[in-house]
Amino acid sequence: MAKRRNTFSSWWRRLAQRAVHAGWAWVQRTGSVTAEHPGRFRFGSMGAGTRLAFPLGTVFGEPWIHLGAHCIVGEQVTLTAGLMPDLDLGPDPILRIGDGVVLGRGSHVIADTTVTIGSDCYFGPYVYVTSTNHSYDDPHEPIGKQWPRMEPVEIGPGCWIGTGAVILPGARIGRNVVVAAGAVVRGLVPDHAVVAGAPARVVRRWTPGEGWQPPLRTPAPVPIPDGVTSEQLVALSGLDEEAAARLAQLEPEG
Repeated sequence: MAKRRNTFSSWWRRLAQRAVHAGWAWVQRTGSVTAEHPGRFRFGSMGAGTRLAFPLGTVFGEPWIHLGAHCIVGEQVTLTAGLMPDLDLGPDPILRIGDGVVLGRGSHVIADTTVTIGSDCYFGPYVYVTSTNHSYDDPHEPIGKQWPRMEPVEIGPGCWIGTGAVILPGARIGRNVVVAAGAVVRGLVPDHAVVAGAPARVVRRWTPGEGWQPPLRTPAPVPIPDGVTSEQLVALSGLDEEAAARLAQLEPEG
């Protein structure tokens, strides 16, 4: 026999669910960190329009962390400068993040020595960038007790770093580089390259003389023409395939 539905219980559950969701949205808005509302954090600098989403990951060494303008730092992102909190790291920034950078949810940027991320870089979720590596020179000493090795890291402007990629100490990544998901990058990566694998290697590169080699297998996306409004895009999205094909055959005015 089917159980009788408790209308009051169902209504109360929906109301409670809405209240929880609304409350959590308020917490996320209120807990996010911006230049206007930094909370307890005192970053070396933070540009206009930059926001660190709540809940934050581990953040310390803020006076040596410089964030550009219009950056988006996702939930649970770790940003650290120095080996541990409350160290005096000197007069210069340790972690520099340029304008328009997006750091995906759960990413870690560990700057025990200098780490620089250029403008307009986009990180997928769970990217790990570190300037420090464990050493294991002494075979008789636990690895965790041996002094680590540190090397600066530099990521050029315009890069895309895929989900789960790892950027190791000493990496020098050029401009407009694609790092594939799960890649482990060390050493020098040239401009306009695609790298993949562990350790990462160049699998495709663009040069002025030869273009992309190996050639791209798919045509480049067609950008939206200038002057097209959002209302027009919405109207186009509602067309079926037959109507879209007829529209594509029309001659442009003039």
